[in-house]
Amino acid sequence: MGVGGQGTLLASRVLGSLFVDLGCDVKISEVHGMAQRGGSVVTHVRYGTKVFSPLVEPGTADILLAFEKMEALRWIHFLKEQGRAIINSQEIEPMSVIMGAYGYPKDLEDRIRKVCPGAVFFDALAVAKELGNIKVANMVLIGVLARLLDIAPQMWEKAIKTVVPPKTVEINLRAFHRGYNWI
Repeated sequence: MGVGGQGTLLASRVLGSLFVDLGCDVKISEVHGMAQRGGSVVTHVRYGTKVFSPLVEPGTADILLAFEKMEALRWIHFLKEQGRAIINSQEIEPMSVIMGAYGYPKDLEDRIRKVCPGAVFFDALAVAKELGNIKVANMVLIGVLARLLDIAPQMWEKAIKTVVPPKTVEINLRAFHRGYNWI
């Protein structure tokens, strides 16, 4: 989950391609909440021998990959008790905060850790800036995720090459490897 423009949909397509290449049945569901205006974007990716529904039920997700901290808190209830959370430390103020109706919560990490004590917070945006393209923060996070799963990096690389636009393959692979080598 993330905010419109952060590349959550592209990341879900990379995951889908990866799991198809591994011979899994894959279902992906995308939920756009005013994404073009910086609203919430959530994708569900389910894979296995046979998947009947694309939707993940609350309390059953193995992994939560969040591109923004408030979105992580908003959707953390989907994570199962022993699930893992990888969260970009980026904070994007929603319209209600920009308009002054609310303040951006200062205790998000503490609130998230109450639900998921082992949550990993990572500044993917800073890494993407170092690489010269903020749009690859999503692949940095995919790299962090890849390190937690027992799947060869070459398989991830193949999925990235399959999904991203050809002219962006090199920068996306560099971003992936920066995330992968972080842990």
